Amino acid sequence: MATSYQAASAAPTPRALQLWTGRILTALIILCLGADAAGKLIAPMTMIAHSPPLGLPATSGFYRLLGAILGLATALYAWQRTAFLGALLLTGYLGGAVASHLRVGSPLFGYTLFGVYLGIMLWGELWLRDSRIRALLPLNR
Repeated sequence: MATSYQAASAAPTPRALQLWTGRILTALIILCLGADAAGKLIAPMTMIAHSPPLGLPATSGFYRLLGAILGLATALYAWQRTAFLGALLLTGYLGGAVASHLRVGSPLFGYTLFGVYLGIMLWGELWLRDSRIRALLPLNR
């Protein structure tokens, strides 16, 4: 009888599930944005060739600058102490991407709103793993 009680009490708490969900989402976001930044830094001409025409300068220097900005913002987001600042910078970066795609008429649910999807995931995971963000943005009934 004591073993069944111990097994039941070993179930993960809602707070632990919330924290691990936030960590998994963090890893996915950092992986996606880090890969995008690395591609822009390492192989800008490949990125230019495989990007939809957005009316941006098709020079490797411009794409390297975008990659550096994205890489810096992602690094700030990845470090717990500066995650809030990184999230703010990434929100601005993603907003620019949404505006660029909207301006040239990219497909709405595929290209255009992808930055919105990432932004929702970004702030949602930050809300899940940081009590200060939950205090700033309460979701009470």
